[in-house]
Amino acid sequence: MSDIDVEAVEEVDDEGDGTDESVAVDAGGDDTEIEVTATTTDLPDGVDAPEYVLYGGKGGVGKTTMAAATALSSAAGGEATLVVSTDPAHSLSDTLDTDIPARPTRIREEIPLWAAEIDPDAAMEDGIFGADGEPMGGMGDLGDQLGPMGDMLGGMGEGDDDDAGLGVMMGMGGSMPGADEAAAMRQLLEYLDDPRFDRVIVDTAPTGHTLRLLQLPEIMDSMVGRVMSIRQRMSGMVDGLKGMFGGGDDDPDPSADLDELRERIERLRAVLRDPDQTDFRVVMIPEEMSVVESERLVDRLGEFGIPVQTLVVNRVMESVDDITDAEIDPEWIVTPNLEDCEFCQRRWQVQQDALQAATDLFRNRTVKRVPLLADEVRGEGALRVVAACLR
Repeated sequence: MSDIDVEAVEEVDDEGDGTDESVAVDAGGDDTEIEVTATTTDLPDGVDAPEYVLYGGKGGVGKTTMAAATALSSAAGGEATLVVSTDPAHSLSDTLDTDIPARPTRIREEIPLWAAEIDPDAAMEDGIFGADGEPMGGMGDLGDQLGPMGDMLGGMGEGDDDDAGLGVMMGMGGSMPGADEAAAMRQLLEYLDDPRFDRVIVDTAPTGHTLRLLQLPEIMDSMVGRVMSIRQRMSGMVDGLKGMFGGGDDDPDPSADLDELRERIERLRAVLRDPDQTDFRVVMIPEEMSVVESERLVDRLGEFGIPVQTLVVNRVMESVDDITDAEIDPEWIVTPNLEDCEFCQRRWQVQQDALQAATDLFRNRTVKRVPLLADEVRGEGALRVVAACLR
């Protein structure tokens, strides 16, 4: 889109670039720490994924890690990739170990990788539909024409269904419920349409926020329809006011802006529901409650018509060979001591029960496993390991 600013890369932070890293692993029980060195893991050259990949799930399960790792692999394959976070509590900058602004910015020189962390407050300043910091922002003369009528429209919520809620929306301004998600959705619409990117990977907010975000195409479509209906029915009054205050007949018709917005909303709805274009991946950890939560999310997404093809179980305590055939230095991975460590035995059994439940529940889908790493997943070195398990 023409209104998206791209900043040139002046300096790329190469910390955590996959070179040897020392990590301390607790041996369990005897207060002994073993110093190990994890060597470089090759970054997969590309990903087997459609044009849009969304990672969702409960907070704290590793959605950001999966999104960042997938984006690195995608860009390594030569595809211009944007990874964008819609989570108000951003951690994408920390995971990639790079400062990430609110607008798409290239963060790697050697591969075509862009990143953005949508700032809900900044997005709200542009309004749900565009600019001005109001729900009607960015709608040209329509906002100016209807804005002063907010008090009058406020009484319309008790009548015709087409008018229900419009007055409330007008009166509440930018603080209306869900307005931050709506503003984020508007920016996401821009990025999905941006011709610079071959693939867009979305790190979504925790489950509740994500479901509200996914409801917005219907909500915004309904909102646009109501605004257009009100404008048509009140066109005589608006024209009269324009005549009184000097408005000309040649003022641009804001309906064109609404039509364009509605078309983009419809396109987003179609994209999210098309498995050839979008893969919504649900992330969980190997615990019973996380599996149950993931099942609920899959069911809710199904109600929206959004198919889930892939699930990722993160922080699995198993050996590298049991998780993936990728060449990964085992020193990166936490392998439980099932002979002498009672805690390891119990946690391993909890995880095995959860993994079996996930396998049974999602037997018709792809279930990937990512191991529990010996250190915090931060920087490209650790992300290479995750990416190798997701390939």
